[in-house]
Amino acid sequence: MERNFNYDDVPVVETQSGLLKGYSMDHVYIFKGIPYAQAKRFHMPEPVTPWEGVRDATSYGFVCHLLNQETPNGELLVPHRYWPQSEHCQNLNIWTKSLEKGVKRPVIIWLHGGGYTAGSSIEQVAYDGYNMCDEADLVVVSVNHRLNILGYLDLSAYGEEYANSANAGHADLVAALQWVHDNIEAFGGDPDNVTIFGQSGGGMKVTDLMQIPAADGLFQKGFVMSGVTKPGFMPPQKGDGHTIVEALLQELGLEAGNARLLENVPYYELAQAYNKISPALAMQGIYVGGGPKINDYYMGNPLEIGFRDHAYEIPLLVGSVFGEFSFRPQNFDKASLTDEEALALVEQAYKGHGKEIMEKFAAAYPDKYSVDAMNIDRVMRGASKALTALHAKGHKAPVWLYNFTLEFPYQHGKIAWHCADIPFVFNNTDKVEICNIPGVSQKLEKQIFGAVAAFAEKGDPNHEGLPQWTPVTETDEPTMIFDRTCQVRHNYDDDLLQYMDEVLPPFSMADLFGQDVQH
Repeated sequence: MERNFNYDDVPVVETQSGLLKGYSMDHVYIFKGIPYAQAKRFHMPEPVTPWEGVRDATSYGFVCHLLNQETPNGELLVPHRYWPQSEHCQNLNIWTKSLEKGVKRPVIIWLHGGGYTAGSSIEQVAYDGYNMCDEADLVVVSVNHRLNILGYLDLSAYGEEYANSANAGHADLVAALQWVHDNIEAFGGDPDNVTIFGQSGGGMKVTDLMQIPAADGLFQKGFVMSGVTKPGFMPPQKGDGHTIVEALLQELGLEAGNARLLENVPYYELAQAYNKISPALAMQGIYVGGGPKINDYYMGNPLEIGFRDHAYEIPLLVGSVFGEFSFRPQNFDKASLTDEEALALVEQAYKGHGKEIMEKFAAAYPDKYSVDAMNIDRVMRGASKALTALHAKGHKAPVWLYNFTLEFPYQHGKIAWHCADIPFVFNNTDKVEICNIPGVSQKLEKQIFGAVAAFAEKGDPNHEGLPQWTPVTETDEPTMIFDRTCQVRHNYDDDLLQYMDEVLPPFSMADLFGQDVQH
């Protein structure tokens, strides 16, 4: 899609911290790299120091340091974009069609994937907010924040100043939400109509923020994409951060018990030491960080401890994709397999249970090839169903459920993979060639993006391009199937998922080691 740069239009916006200069393309004003907070390493974020004059906001800001050097892989399925890194990465980007305070358009804030250790607001090409803003009249925001040991290492045993070091990354997100609440009217947005959405780790951050009292009132709706996992999927970690911190100090040759010394170690030395010592500790079940920790700031995973009362008041849109972690290439033509050959492949995947799983799969997905049973998601779909059922019990706000089941005409029929729905959600299938299927993608993109825009605007994903979609209840589980033909199906895969849970060993993060898992 061709865009025209507006040479004569230099937008300047006044925020509480100072003036910002962006740029415009056609009807959209764009501001990048806006600082929303600042922080010392391991400490909670603080408001940005105001600046004098006009600050340039025409380039993306730093993304967070990553623990490991990124390697090229998966570019066809999930095109990436990498950027300079720094621990001073608390910045956000805005796309808007108006700079008038009284307009008050719906605001939608993107929380990127990558678990709690990797990713960035611009990592995927499909994260660009221009088309979403231009098509739906939304104010689109994307956020960077501290990750891995910078955002989630527990030093609380070393003094009150570190009480929330294990939640510093999430505290950054709360600071970003506060900045949006305080400043978004200057960008034509409505601070009282804010939706947060994210995929994978970003989806986890959505439900995490629902469990953080400090975020109450800073967003009104949540959209979770492939971001719900069953308890036990992540390896258990016992204890606090004392063991890993002492091991870090020893590895770095620093004084035992003096965690403050870690504040001044160059990041790459700190990361190298962490990467060397943490795997062995994690294998022993010892806490090594890597995610938010339950305390008075963060209340914990709702599937483990339940939702807070306030969280029940937040409308939710929750879903997953058909294949999720099915990244490995397919070396056979599904259409040419005999029933016996398909069964042999499924039996190889589910030793001793292939026939039963194939039969239940065929009942749940009569329009799919039976061999696809070997790659069906066992992580997100069941957990998403459980989360929506739990939220529905609150009887305070509606929750909708979807499953993205599109098959792509690649490798003799590639089932939807983790991240495959992102271009459709952002109205960006034109940016990801494999997702731009002639005669299919344009219609489906309008249906999916229309649901996202409707939900952001009024808290209900229904629109005229889709069949009527009712919320989940305690007894009914309507799932919108996003595919070549969109349809609502009720409790259709209960038997399949229940049987797989009963007869197969639990699927965990360890099962993904060695796969090129994208985020």
